[in-house]
Amino acid sequence: MSASLHAVAVDYSALDDAALVALVRGGQQDAFRHIMQRCNQRLFRIARSVLGEDAEAEDVLQESYLRAYRKLDTFRGESSLLTWLTSIVLNEARGRLRKRHNMVGLEKIDESPMDTHQIVQFPSRFGSEDPAVSAARTQIRHLLEHAIDALPPAFRTVYMMRDVEECSVEETATQLAINPQTVKTRLHRARRLLRHSLHGTVAASLTDAFPFMGERCARVTEAVMARLTAKG
Repeated sequence: MSASLHAVAVDYSALDDAALVALVRGGQQDAFRHIMQRCNQRLFRIARSVLGEDAEAEDVLQESYLRAYRKLDTFRGESSLLTWLTSIVLNEARGRLRKRHNMVGLEKIDESPMDTHQIVQFPSRFGSEDPAVSAARTQIRHLLEHAIDALPPAFRTVYMMRDVEECSVEETATQLAINPQTVKTRLHRARRLLRHSLHGTVAASLTDAFPFMGERCARVTEAVMARLTAKG
């Protein structure tokens, strides 16, 4: 990389996917750092929804980023960079799951009958809050995270993508290789199970669930950058 590249300050936050990818292909690894920081939250949540625990989800995230970096030349921009990375993370997470011999019988789950229990719609954005609600938010978030962890994996991933990350039905179906109606069915059942698990407790927010910012975001980002630098 030339010295001139180091001398120029780049506002990566103002760049779109194509521009960031072009910079990485041109040798600017710091552009890849920004890609990771931009995508970490969603990708961690999705990896964790498949694997059910933090440490392995972080490991999957690191390996997925390294794989993405090596194959960045194959990114054609036909979908968003985040969608492309999500596919890589899902493939890596599922591979880990297969190694654990802990696959769930999805067909059996989907064959279970629907019911008509009331569904609690959890809000995904904060509005004005009573101070007491705000003070209890952390405790409620932990209750919600435990309830989500207890969902069957097939439901958990759909729920994370649809209600937490607000992916569309179509994107969720494409990423998980299932049909849109199956997405809707699993989301319905996931919400019902959460309602029962939480005993009617209404969550203050979903956007705070499974946080992956600050120190944790930096840890994965720096670990990937260190490995990239070591590989030259």
